[in-house]
Amino acid sequence: MAEDLKGCQVVCKVTTSQLQTLCRHEGIVCLDLGVNRKQMHNFEVEYLCDYKRTLVPGRKTANATGVPKEREFYLVKWKGYPDHMNTWEPRKNLRCVELLRQFWDDVFLELQRQKKTVVPNRFETELSSYLEQRARHRQSLQRWEAQINRVGGLTKRILVRNCVDLEGPPNNFTYINNYKVGEGISMTTMAVGCECTNCLENPVGGCCPGVSGHGFAYNECGQVKVKPGEPIYECNNMCRCGPDCPNRVVQRGIQHTLCIFKTDNGRGWGVRTSERIRRHSFVMEYVGEIITTEEAERRGQVYDRQGATYLFDLDYVEDEYTIDAAHYGNVSHFVNHSCNPNLQVYNVFIDNLDERLPRLAFFSNRGISAGEELTFDYNMQIDPIDVESTKMDSNFSMTRSPKKASLITGSPKKLHMTGSPKKAPLMIGSPKKDPLMIGSPKKDPLMIGSPKKDPLMIGSPKKDPLMIGSPKKDPLMIGSPKKDPLMIGSPKKDPLIIGSPKKRARMECKCGTDNCRGYLF
Repeated sequence: MAEDLKGCQVVCKVTTSQLQTLCRHEGIVCLDLGVNRKQMHNFEVEYLCDYKRTLVPGRKTANATGVPKEREFYLVKWKGYPDHMNTWEPRKNLRCVELLRQFWDDVFLELQRQKKTVVPNRFETELSSYLEQRARHRQSLQRWEAQINRVGGLTKRILVRNCVDLEGPPNNFTYINNYKVGEGISMTTMAVGCECTNCLENPVGGCCPGVSGHGFAYNECGQVKVKPGEPIYECNNMCRCGPDCPNRVVQRGIQHTLCIFKTDNGRGWGVRTSERIRRHSFVMEYVGEIITTEEAERRGQVYDRQGATYLFDLDYVEDEYTIDAAHYGNVSHFVNHSCNPNLQVYNVFIDNLDERLPRLAFFSNRGISAGEELTFDYNMQIDPIDVESTKMDSNFSMTRSPKKASLITGSPKKLHMTGSPKKAPLMIGSPKKDPLMIGSPKKDPLMIGSPKKDPLMIGSPKKDPLMIGSPKKDPLMIGSPKKDPLMIGSPKKDPLIIGSPKKRARMECKCGTDNCRGYLF
C-alpha cells in the first residue's frame, strides 16, 4: 500500500508561509520549505517592504548645526514567516547588504518614474505596495532562473533580469536543452564514426566531414571557418575521438554566460551576453519541438492571431519539418530580431545524418561585447558563394564542398538549387563519365527544371526539347505550376529568405538600427 502511494500527489490548501510557520512551531525540519535545524530559531531577511525615518526621542539636534537626529527603520519580511509577523527593524540590525541595495534601486526607479527627486521620511502606500510587489516579483524570477539552470546540459549559467516592469516568467513555457520530437517523427542515430586520434591535425579519411563530402568546419580555436550556407558535420557518439575533439563544438553546449532580460523599448524579453564573445564563435542552438510542416501550418494560423510565433523551418533539403519553440525551448526562444544582427544560423549534423532534420546553431558574425544584446535576422539573406573567389574573408575556409552548388538562392537550411540533383544539364549518358562536370553528379547548380528529368536531355519522345520542365506545365514556368513562375524552390517561402520563423502578418520592426527595414515580415 505504501509503495502505491509514493507517486501520489494532492493539492495543498495552505500557503508556503503557513507551512513554514507550522514547521517552526512544531520543531519539524523541512529542507524543501527552507526550514532546517540551524534556522529553526534564527531569523533570515527575505526582503524589505517599507522604509521610514523618525526623530530620535529626547534629542532635538544631532550637533551644533541644528539638524535633527533621525533613525532609519525598514519593514522586514522574515523568511519562513507569514506577512503578519513582519517587523520594523533599525538599520543597524540589518546585515543584508545586497537586499538593501536592491531595495534602494527599486525606490529610486519608482521615484524617477513619478518624477520625484526627494526621498520622503515615510513612504506613501502606493510606493510601499510597489516595493513589495517588486520584491515578490524578483523572487519569482530567481525561482525561474534556478529552474532554468537545473535543466541538464547547461555548462554556463543563464541569468534572468527585469528592471523595467513587473512581468514574470512566461506562461505555458517549458525550458529544455534538447529537441522535443513530435508525434510521428523518428530520429535515427549514427551507426558509424571516425577512427581519428586527432581529427584536426590527422583526420582519417577526412574525418566525419570528409565522409559527407565536406571540409573541416572549425579552426583550432573552435571558430567556424565556412561560409553561411555550408553545413557543419561534427563527430558523433560512435567516433573514436574524445569530448575535447576540436570537431565537437555545438554539442558542448553554451560556453558563455547569457542573460534573459526585459527590454525597455517594447520588444519584450531579449537575450544579452554577460561576457565577450569572439567572432565566429558558437553561441547557442535554436531548440524546440520538432513538428511536421502540416502541423506547423495549423499552429501558424493560431500564432498569427496572437501576433507572434516561433516556427523555424527545417528546409535544408525538403520542407517536411519545423521547429516550434513557442511552448518548449531554450534561451534562443527569447532572442529578438534585428536588421543588423550579430548572430548567423548554420545547419549542423552530429548524431543524426537525416538532412531533413539538421540542428540549428547560432554563431557570432562579429565580436560581441559584454552586455550587448544578441539578435538574428528573422528574414536572413546570404549572398551567392563564389567557389573560385579569392576575395573571401580570410577567416573563412577557401575550400568549398564538391557536393554543393556555387549559386545559392536560399537559406543555409535549404540550398535552393536551380537544377536537377541527379543529372547534368549537358550530359548524354552516365553522369559519372562527363570529364567537364564540376561538383557532385547528384546536384548541378546550372540546371533548371524537374528534379527527375534532364531539361536538355536528347532522346525523350514524350517531351518538347524546348520546354523547361514537365510537358504539362507552362513552358515559361520554372518548377511546379502551383508556384509563382518567377520563384525557384518552395512556394511557401521567399527564395532569398533563410528559413526564418513563420510569421504571415506583417509586423513592425523595432530594432532601431540604421539599416532597419521597418518591418519584420
